[in-house]
Amino acid sequence: MKPKGNVLKSKEHDDENGGGIRLQVWLARLGVASRRSAVELVKNGRIKVNGKVTCEPGARVIETDTISMDGRNLGTSQRHVYYVLHKPAKYLCSTTDEDGQHRSLALELIQPFVRERLFSVGRLDYMTSGLLLLTNDGDWARHLSHPSSVVEKEYLVQTKKEVPTELLEEFKSGIRIQGEKFQCQDYAITGPHSVRLILAEGKNREIRKVFQSRNITVKRVHRLRVGPITLRGLEAGRFRKLSEQEIKALRIAGEA
Repeated sequence: MKPKGNVLKSKEHDDENGGGIRLQVWLARLGVASRRSAVELVKNGRIKVNGKVTCEPGARVIETDTISMDGRNLGTSQRHVYYVLHKPAKYLCSTTDEDGQHRSLALELIQPFVRERLFSVGRLDYMTSGLLLLTNDGDWARHLSHPSSVVEKEYLVQTKKEVPTELLEEFKSGIRIQGEKFQCQDYAITGPHSVRLILAEGKNREIRKVFQSRNITVKRVHRLRVGPITLRGLEAGRFRKLSEQEIKALRIAGEA
């Protein structure tokens, strides 16, 4: 079905030098959808630029353009921003609580103070605290989150009983739990009931699954570092912008 109303032609935003960026690229960078899915959104007439429907994924948009999807304003074609948040425990890394339990969202700690629509780079589970990266750059987020992007993530883990060295050595060599392989890069025992772990890939609830497989109750998981980025004294619930040097260092780490 063809969309009703005025249709924006790509030439309206495409000067002789190819100014601006393609609409499908902008939607992907914002995290609305993958580039392939963004093409379908545009072709189905669900996207408007400055109030007009466009069916051309290659239409050029510039920083001052206002873009909406299904009548919901996505904002302007903004410059990319990058933040680090100290996520407390009992906050969801999601845009909504899909289970309908009305749990607090990590985004609620930062979104009221920034104009850009943000999303997290990867996730920390509900009970895990610590360093969380947030951005509106979809390509950058996907690059860092992809399994091929080996970016170290360091965690402090506290348990109810002592963690045997044998388990940690097995974890470092690679351990299989219910058919899934988990592996840490390194570890350091920091106390009778605490250990620091360095992961590269970091699968969903990986640390908890490994410890629970040996009936070791985890009291706390706290992420200390992602690549070269640390919390740098940020109190729980606080956030700050990443510096240009930190953004560059993360890109380099992701390409290593």
